Amino acid sequence: MHMTHRTISRRALITSSAASVGLAALGASTTAWSQAKGAARKIILGQSVPLTGVASEIGIAFAGGAKLYMDSFNGRKNNPGYTFELRQVDDGYSPAKASENAKKLLADGADLLFGFVGTASSDAVAAIAQKEGAIFFAPFAASDTLRDAAHASVFHVRPSMFDEAFKMVRHCATLGQSRIAVVAEDDAMGRAGLDAVQKALADQKLPPLVGSAFVPVNSDKVDAAVAAIAKLQPQAIIQASLFNSTAAFIRKLRKTGYGGAFLNFSVVGIDPLFTALGKEIGGVVVSQVVPSPKSSATPIVKEYLAAIDTSDQTPSYESLEGFIAAKTLAEAVRRAGKGADRATMQRTMASMTDFDIGGFRINLRPGLRDSIRAIDLVTITPDGKVVR
Repeated sequence: MHMTHRTISRRALITSSAASVGLAALGASTTAWSQAKGAARKIILGQSVPLTGVASEIGIAFAGGAKLYMDSFNGRKNNPGYTFELRQVDDGYSPAKASENAKKLLADGADLLFGFVGTASSDAVAAIAQKEGAIFFAPFAASDTLRDAAHASVFHVRPSMFDEAFKMVRHCATLGQSRIAVVAEDDAMGRAGLDAVQKALADQKLPPLVGSAFVPVNSDKVDAAVAAIAKLQPQAIIQASLFNSTAAFIRKLRKTGYGGAFLNFSVVGIDPLFTALGKEIGGVVVSQVVPSPKSSATPIVKEYLAAIDTSDQTPSYESLEGFIAAKTLAEAVRRAGKGADRATMQRTMASMTDFDIGGFRINLRPGLRDSIRAIDLVTITPDGKVVR
């Protein structure tokens, strides 16, 4: 199946940032999650994502999926007594802007921070959430350090980078590929990916990397890395990078005569990678942390596809992940009960360690090895079909 994004309106994703009257910022009061008796309860979610810049294709899709679920939830006839307001703002994939947005969203009345995109952004926002006494829910591409006990207010919908690395490394070992190299973007995400692969190799008692190289973030300036990696003669290369630099590296390394494997973390963005590589994507492996957005036999995907039919969006892995994150949050709010405060919400989320969201299981407080979650390794044929 050929999956591409239609352009999702940025205006449709960015909601008003005006504060809701009577709703204090999270952490300022133990009753921050509830309003006056008889008043309609509104839960405000603050989300900052790259709607412009190098990762906008990923940010727009992820944010679009989250908005798709919340719009569907708010439009139900049998409302449970509360609604969600999803305030989405652009950070251009800048950690400094994401931090600024997080502070403003909380100051303007957001009850929690939701679905920020990017490793450096997530690290910075987790520190803000901790300082402000806020919950940080469903970061996309967060570093594995946010999974330890020191970050008890951070809750993850996706598995760790270590889990993805473990699956890719084991796949290589099964094929007898012991000479593995890593190509990573020169940023927090790339370094987290490199660290995850090194740990996965050590965990499985496999030979260490034959080498690694860094490339600029989502850039085609990869010649130095191509030259360095080509000399190492690896059998497989694991890439921790966004789609532009990933595509440029694959294309240029193949021109040197390299015929080995390319494997990628899910953060690469499978749809924009296909757009960037076209028919040259044949044989490239991509880790995926949610079901295929075309697998209608899976209940959560069926629900997603029904919602997307009434929108201007096209199914994608990133959009589905946003939809799943939003639905998981709604379930946590339901379980916490009416009038729940932040402490109750945090306890409720911490207890959701094996939640079936519809044929797909989620552990909100996973460690580095999350056995509940399935990670798929998929390949893409030159005509755009995804094959498991």
